[in-house]
Amino acid sequence: MSGSFSRSQSVRKPGVTATSGGVVAAQHALAAEAGAQVLAAGGDAVDAAVAVSFAIGVLEPWMSGPMGGGAMMLWREDEGRAYAVNYGMRASEALDPAHYPLAGTGKATGDLFPWEAVVEDRNVIGGSSVAVPGTVAGAAEVHGRFGRMPWADLLAPAISFAKQGMLVDWYAALIIASSAQALSRDPDAAALFLDQGTWPKIFGWTAQSELRLDQSAMAATLTRLAEAGPRDFYEGDIAQALVADVTAKGGFLTAGDLASYRADWQAPLHIPFRDGGLWAVPSFSAGPTLADAVARWQQDYAAAEAASPQAHVARATALRAAYEARLAGMGDHEAAKAPGCTTHFSIVDRQGNMVAMTQTLLSIFGSRTLSPQTGLMLNNGIMWFDPEPGKPNSLAPGKRCLMNVCPVIGEAPGRRFALGASGGRKIMPAVGQIAGHLIEQGMTLQDAIEAPRLDVSGGDVVIADERLAGAVTGALAARFPTATAQRLPFPYAFACPAGVMRTGDVNSGTTETFSPWGDGVAEPLS
Repeated sequence: MSGSFSRSQSVRKPGVTATSGGVVAAQHALAAEAGAQVLAAGGDAVDAAVAVSFAIGVLEPWMSGPMGGGAMMLWREDEGRAYAVNYGMRASEALDPAHYPLAGTGKATGDLFPWEAVVEDRNVIGGSSVAVPGTVAGAAEVHGRFGRMPWADLLAPAISFAKQGMLVDWYAALIIASSAQALSRDPDAAALFLDQGTWPKIFGWTAQSELRLDQSAMAATLTRLAEAGPRDFYEGDIAQALVADVTAKGGFLTAGDLASYRADWQAPLHIPFRDGGLWAVPSFSAGPTLADAVARWQQDYAAAEAASPQAHVARATALRAAYEARLAGMGDHEAAKAPGCTTHFSIVDRQGNMVAMTQTLLSIFGSRTLSPQTGLMLNNGIMWFDPEPGKPNSLAPGKRCLMNVCPVIGEAPGRRFALGASGGRKIMPAVGQIAGHLIEQGMTLQDAIEAPRLDVSGGDVVIADERLAGAVTGALAARFPTATAQRLPFPYAFACPAGVMRTGDVNSGTTETFSPWGDGVAEPLS
């Protein structure tokens, strides 16, 4: 149902093509531009990824940041090889599951997951919901192995953005307003994002905004991280400040948790797909569920039939079955109607090296809690765990979080791509279908991302892009409860993808059409 929205409006995002340079596609254009400048300065795709990771944490502080976690896929052109890196969050070794008693109301948490509610929402909001972060370790790990530029240079764009303060435009004001009530519970978060601790920072609807957030504390932290190096986040002054702030807010983070944290290099999961294939993160991600879904639907229709109503039914059937297996065996029960609260970016450099990197605070604004000494928004990774004992994903000290992130490297004859998305459980179905458009139908990257798709992510209802209304929705409705949704900038009925592709020596990149800030940016050439 479109409700009150225009039926005739047409929106396109052409993306970008580069014949002799690299491309960065990210959910914020300024972050993408920062990464493209790194490529122009001679940086590797990994160098650009480090710059984008920190820059976008400043520019989208409710989606990700140094206190988050995630995973990435790399492609090294000279080796002809993919690498997987997992830098997901984990529970503190000091975590006490008894601190999270069930409320006994029979109601769900009301956020991303349908767990039974915990007393005072201790696993969702505040310091007690904070898990051990991994984003900085992930960025440092790949930089140490493949980076060419100095670490400090790569953090410079993020520091500059933080010193300026994030501009509160209409989209930022909308995001802040949507979480104002929760942010008001933490005085430090309220001071950053709200006026008088209550009202979202907004501006007149007919006026140009010059309002900026005061991110000076974050700028100081990033400056320290640039000068002292990434281990300071885990063993130095930054670590000490984080432990003190999380502890003061009722959390379990310890110096030992941070000092012992390491990102994991993993053998990538290879997923055969028609005459091509995908490489994905093999564990604590949606990679195995993607492999299951793709294997199922390839059995039910030929590539030549990929645009047919029957193929859409086959994909919906495969996705439903794959999610049933995930929910039963892997313990991930994120609510199907959960809002997107992650960011993804993809990069290809002029040599053909690629990065698909996803990072998150989990909920939008994470724990809705700010570390006052560092200026960093804190994650709420503890919410990934089921608070009820005896389940596959129950709370336990030191346990890894099972994420829905799904960065991939893909290939088909004559082309290779890096792809991922934000959007919680909506991520994997989007990545699988877009990859299918590229591999099965040979679409351009722009057409593949803009093409209408389904969301089949564990709920009872199959959600179809309203552009599929007719034969496709009729075929779906004969098998499943089916509804249609319009693609809009808020809320997202489908995931928000970003991808790059290399065809021969030509690189291209683009992001979700309705992402107001997202863009593909080509490396500037002198």
